[in-house]
Amino acid sequence: MQGTMRRRSIALFNVVWLGGLGLAASSAPTEFIRRTTDSILQVFEDSQLQGSAHRAERLAHLQHIANTAFDWEQIAQRALATHWHDHTPQERQEFTKLLREAVQGMYLEHLEAAAQQRLQEKPAILYHGEQVDGQRALVSTTVVTRRHWEVPVEYRLRHSEGQWRIYDVVITGVSLVNNFRAQFHRIITQSSYQEAEPPQTSR
Repeated sequence: MQGTMRRRSIALFNVVWLGGLGLAASSAPTEFIRRTTDSILQVFEDSQLQGSAHRAERLAHLQHIANTAFDWEQIAQRALATHWHDHTPQERQEFTKLLREAVQGMYLEHLEAAAQQRLQEKPAILYHGEQVDGQRALVSTTVVTRRHWEVPVEYRLRHSEGQWRIYDVVITGVSLVNNFRAQFHRIITQSSYQEAEPPQTSR
């Protein structure tokens, strides 16, 4: 993945996870976003998980939350767009797995430093409501930093297997999925599907 895409992805996920604490509306999609953010912050606030000796355990907690909160198959399908239908179920499953591992590898190593900064600044997150259309939902928020910078964050969710899951995040008009789609489409049309497969990322 190119450097620009990597930097945007890291920035997107840092805001997603560490936007701050706030009072969410009682409806399900918004409450899901609030619980997800709280779960991430709890990992960094838990005294029994701090220090380099517990880093592997912290990462395992974060990976579990990410695997639960994000609809990785939907993200992969939307990232490949029309190219998704050109491949076998096995190829789709493998691409989804590699995408999940690549994205987690990109942001997890940067998440701890971002967490310490966010916990010190304690920005507020404002919930502006949600729109639910059947199995889809849109939750609109704004993150307000201590310096009074306002960052609009829009969560797009799908209800599957009994719970809401995030399939896209749009921050100041920049879509995570659109970043992936543009990158993979360029690679596939100029070279091959195999080259578009997300690289395995060591942690």
